[in-house]
Amino acid sequence: MSLGSKSNQLLSKIATNDKHGENSPYFDGWKAYDKNPFHPSENPQGVIQMGLAENQLCFDLIEEWIKNNPKASICTPEGVHKFRDIANFQDYHGLPEFRTAVANFMSKVRGGRVRFDPNRIVMSGGATGANELIMFCLADPGDAFLVPTPYYPAFLRDLCWRTGLQLIPVQCDSSNNFKITRSALEEAYMKAKENNINVKGLIITNPSNPLGTTLDRDTLKSLVSFINENNIHLVCDEIYAATVFSSPSYVSVSEVIQEMESCKKDLIHIIYSLSKDMGFPGFRVGIVYSFNDVVVNCGRKMSSFGLVSSQTQHMLASMLSDDRFVDKFLAESSKRLAKRHNIFSKVLEEVNITRFPSNAGLFCWMNLKSLLKEQTFEAEMMLWHVIINEVKLNVSPGSSFGCSEPGWFRVCFANMDDETVEVALGRIRTFIGKETMKPAMQVKSWQRNLRLSFSSSRRFDHETVMSPHSPIPQSPLVKAT
Repeated sequence: MSLGSKSNQLLSKIATNDKHGENSPYFDGWKAYDKNPFHPSENPQGVIQMGLAENQLCFDLIEEWIKNNPKASICTPEGVHKFRDIANFQDYHGLPEFRTAVANFMSKVRGGRVRFDPNRIVMSGGATGANELIMFCLADPGDAFLVPTPYYPAFLRDLCWRTGLQLIPVQCDSSNNFKITRSALEEAYMKAKENNINVKGLIITNPSNPLGTTLDRDTLKSLVSFINENNIHLVCDEIYAATVFSSPSYVSVSEVIQEMESCKKDLIHIIYSLSKDMGFPGFRVGIVYSFNDVVVNCGRKMSSFGLVSSQTQHMLASMLSDDRFVDKFLAESSKRLAKRHNIFSKVLEEVNITRFPSNAGLFCWMNLKSLLKEQTFEAEMMLWHVIINEVKLNVSPGSSFGCSEPGWFRVCFANMDDETVEVALGRIRTFIGKETMKPAMQVKSWQRNLRLSFSSSRRFDHETVMSPHSPIPQSPLVKAT
């Protein structure tokens, strides 16, 4: 028996199982970046992080508000008089003013077309904690949730690792723009039932990660009808709700159920956070909003394991209650996301790389099928290794999102400054340009040797990107999105 096996005997099954999803290309790209991060002066040849879905485009607005509102912090002379009250607060219901501010912000993000009840706001440690919390409330180990493909890779961690749940993919493909169809839902559901798997619900992301698209009203109504008819839950991950930057406008499931007769609202649950819409992943503000009273009560008990700090609640209650600031922030964020998205789109068009049409999110869904040696996932991984190791860009391969077609890649565009954007786009131009201009013999040679034509001496090093069994000095799971 190996030394590792003996050590594992001393630990729990949760601690030692491989269900956390870290052994995937999605997280291997993070490890490659952590090992060799790009810096414009100190490490200009390093890996540029384009696998991180963060919204860093409006920090100047946040910083300006903080400077103008010192009372919002208990760590300033202007706000220190509240220090004792806030530092001592520990009610897992959360500060009333915080829950009210978040509920109003959620309404504002959805155009004021729906109102949210502050008493249904349940806190958790980021969207990661909120996703796990709702699964603990809704399902038992061995139960399953349907999830349309492609889907967020870390759902395996968030939804399954510690809960013992499983995910059942609902296959969607580019032939109908990855639309979630009723037939695909029914096929996945019936196959699970035939295999004696207890399906407890369906989870969707709207706007989609990684597609960057919003679900239309008819599709949402179809999904609600499906879960109502089968008496299963619908969990809607809406953490990108305020990242919509072009038409069509955003439609929340909360709007749709207001229009549907005989809707079982107690089966509907929304996951929200401030990580994407406000760019605050470090604040760990996750929200479960459920229309089910029992789930709200149960969730409150569980939320004590992952509360938002009262200091964070206090500041955000003040910020989100400032209607003038919130209106300005949302409008400017949408404008800046549209501008950055257009910059990326134009460069991809210049080098004849197509992308999936999107109107939201912090990323593009690139189609690199034309660069594959053959239309297989093995060829996709070969291409991805070159992009990571030679082009030095951490983009995420579609296979890690459960995509049913090889050749799709997610590239994030809102987590870097303008100067880094220019460097990244320059690398894309050079790489795509060289690859598309190669004679057939050179292309075959590159794909055999994994050598880029613009890299005169360096070959792909299998050690640069860690294998699934490599030691992990620093886990990227906490920050991955």
